[in-house]
Amino acid sequence: MTDVNDDQLAALVAAADDGVDCDGLVVERTEAGYRFETPGTTHEELSEAAFRDVAAENPWFVSNWYYWRARDRPESEVSFLRWLESADDRSVPERYEGFAADGLNASWGQLHIDIGLGDDGHRVYTLRNEADASADTEALAVHTDPLDARHLVKHDNDGRFRPLKTAPTLPTGWAFVDLDGRALAETVEYIYPATIANWHLERQGDLDVSHWRETMERQSGIYSVIKTWDRGEGYEHVNWVAEACCDDSQCLKRREWQYDDETDLDVDGGDGEFPCREPCSLVVTAARKWTKLEGEQSQTYEFELTPSEKEQVEEIIDAVADGEADDIREADIYEGANRYRARFLRAKRFDDDGRFCGVPTDDT
Repeated sequence: MTDVNDDQLAALVAAADDGVDCDGLVVERTEAGYRFETPGTTHEELSEAAFRDVAAENPWFVSNWYYWRARDRPESEVSFLRWLESADDRSVPERYEGFAADGLNASWGQLHIDIGLGDDGHRVYTLRNEADASADTEALAVHTDPLDARHLVKHDNDGRFRPLKTAPTLPTGWAFVDLDGRALAETVEYIYPATIANWHLERQGDLDVSHWRETMERQSGIYSVIKTWDRGEGYEHVNWVAEACCDDSQCLKRREWQYDDETDLDVDGGDGEFPCREPCSLVVTAARKWTKLEGEQSQTYEFELTPSEKEQVEEIIDAVADGEADDIREADIYEGANRYRARFLRAKRFDDDGRFCGVPTDDT
């Protein structure tokens, strides 16, 4: 049971002069005395002593107001913290009953966030990879400084550098504990930069989206070549880019940018909680390479394959594109992308110069 302490009572008495309206708690001071109202109950014309007694009998509402009353937090941070505990959809009793039981929890990308109550009624947050949600905290590397997150998420579990912060490759084995609201928001921002701010802007209807065409028009230097990709053939190439890079399996953001203000892409933008407002640097870099590759003239090649070999080539491409090649074991011999199957195909169909079916790439 959360108790109301002297600091909370004193703050509520002082706030009554200007009035309080927070999650069902209404407090005001009138000429006839104090008014204290919660859903289903109203107390009016109270003396200060009686007001304090009534407030003490409603600790959840007072504690909740006391936590959210701070005015020095960024609006985006407050909105995010309230969203985590569904403050706009769940009543104060519902949330505090959850706190009293096992606590509340929420997800943000691959992050799992546990929310509990401290002795002072303030929220206490624990942050970890959702894959470690059921792990004992003692079994993880424990951190309390948000700055540590910058180094923790640079590489995936296999030690590979993560160029895209919102890729679904967040490493496991760590936890941030005893965080207050500000520290939680800072840690999340180190892991997923700008996601809270852009999420909040979108909820406010103020997200500034920069679509493909205007973003590419801004490119200069070695990236200015991307502008030559628009050659009047429509925007099918941008669909290919979005399908390759902006799928949920590749990025946790939900793509909100389109080809331009008037032309939507045909590819789904994904289901991520936080939006992507413009093509990222990884997309721009990839598009530069694809622009140069797509500038090549198509040629006709003739390969001789069995039906099973053709299907195997398709399975290999799918496995690599979906990041599943490493999951196929040596014993999975019926999988087209099995390493031994692929080596057999290479031994049979590659010539001594490494050419597929002995066919040269360029006959000129």
